[in-house]
Amino acid sequence: MRNTLIDAGPLIALFNKSDQYHLAAVRFLEDYNGYLITTWPVITEACHILGFNVKCQLALLEWVRRGGVRIFDLNESHLSRLIHLTEKYDDVPMDLADASLIIASEETVCHKIASIDSDFYIYRDIRNKYLENVFGNNLG
Repeated sequence: MRNTLIDAGPLIALFNKSDQYHLAAVRFLEDYNGYLITTWPVITEACHILGFNVKCQLALLEWVRRGGVRIFDLNESHLSRLIHLTEKYDDVPMDLADASLIIASEETVCHKIASIDSDFYIYRDIRNKYLENVFGNNLG
């Protein structure tokens, strides 16, 4: 079974029916077979954006609780890498959620991501490799 990282954009779209990427997010999950991995900063970002609608926010959290995604656990040992990535990509800029996904990629050896952001075509992991964005196939 394959693993794929998931960014806030597709999560927001999945739980907000008025989001322009909602149908793409639904199609992605219908066709997906594997584990989705994300981080608490990504969940926090998604909940913040969904905050205008508490029902959407709660639906996301319930989906996470039921195992819709696996949470990669960041800890203090990751702080130096978070700082390094944020400094390295300060011209993009890289936020905490994006940096956390790069670290999750490095630690889980997962090279695929579902994201609506073009930033992941810029970011590289510790092995100097780009992540493959598998969500883009559902945008058309």
